Amino acid sequence: MSDYRVEIQYCTQCRWLLRAAWLAQELLTTFEQDLTSVSLIPGTGGVFEVRLNSAVIFNRKEHGRFPESKELKQLIRDVIAPERDLGHSEK
Repeated sequence: MSDYRVEIQYCTQCRWLLRAAWLAQELLTTFEQDLTSVSLIPGTGGVFEVRLNSAVIFNRKEHGRFPESKELKQLIRDVIAPERDLGHSEK
C-alpha cells in the first residue's frame, strides 16, 4: 500500500474548521483505500492550504478562492490513481 497523506491547514481566526473538516470527509470517502491519513492543521492569517505528501496542491491565497471538492479530488486522483474514474466528480 502506498503512503499518501493529505494535510489541510486552515485559519482558526477565520473560523474555517468546518470547511476543512467537510473537505477532509469528502476526500476520505472518495479515497478511503488510498489515503493513509487526512490531517487538519490549525493556522492563522487567512491560511487555507491543501498538501499531498507535503507538496502544496491548493493554496487559497494563490487562487483567490477556496478549492472545490471536485477540483481537489481530481488533483489528488491525478497523483495517486490517474487511471481512476471519479464518476460524477469527473464531469
